[in-house]
Amino acid sequence: AIMSFHQCGGNVGDIVNIPIPQWVRDVGATDPDIFYTNRGGTRNIEYLTLGVDDQPLFHGRTAVQMYADYMTSFRENMKKFLDAGTIVDIEVGLGPAGEMRYPSYPQSQGWVFPGVGEFICYDKYLEADFKAAAAKAGHPEWELPDDAGEYNDTPEKTQFFKDNGTYLTEKGKFFLSWYSNKLIKHGDKVLDEANKVFLGCRVQLAIKISGIHWWYRVPNH
Repeated sequence: AIMSFHQCGGNVGDIVNIPIPQWVRDVGATDPDIFYTNRGGTRNIEYLTLGVDDQPLFHGRTAVQMYADYMTSFRENMKKFLDAGTIVDIEVGLGPAGEMRYPSYPQSQGWVFPGVGEFICYDKYLEADFKAAAAKAGHPEWELPDDAGEYNDTPEKTQFFKDNGTYLTEKGKFFLSWYSNKLIKHGDKVLDEANKVFLGCRVQLAIKISGIHWWYRVPNH
């Protein structure tokens, strides 16, 4: 059984379109920053931004509380199938297409392989989180990257990813560490809830991690 907290549609192989619930999108109508946002301000409505994991914006609930409530309801309503061992596996959705990743390369917004993709952390909630983290690290002047290019650029075309680019600087390394750790923390939070909800059930918990799409060289020292 798959706990789908993401939209179906706009990705490889999607032949149907099932958006996230209307009442969640209604919150986004007045606060579009609940959705992932690229540097140009384009929103992605496949999955809620990690920035609202702990923000009680959804009729008093946070995003993580909504995911936990969904899983609790599933456990209660599917009790006989869980008790009987009919359901053996629970896959916990952690992002777009159910994968623990950012929506960095959306076909629905014109990305084509092998474009470098974009960082997707420019909603006001993730931006505030980054600014707080940078200030805590003694660099309140640091901003989110403005030199990482657009979806279909090659790495060499960008100041961020080119040889000896921003990614090798102190600021670049700090950003990449913050960006990847936000994703890991999100996975931890949602899986913690899943562990609590399905405790005592004879099921395996599983997650989806996207394959290695690109890699970049780093000096070997």
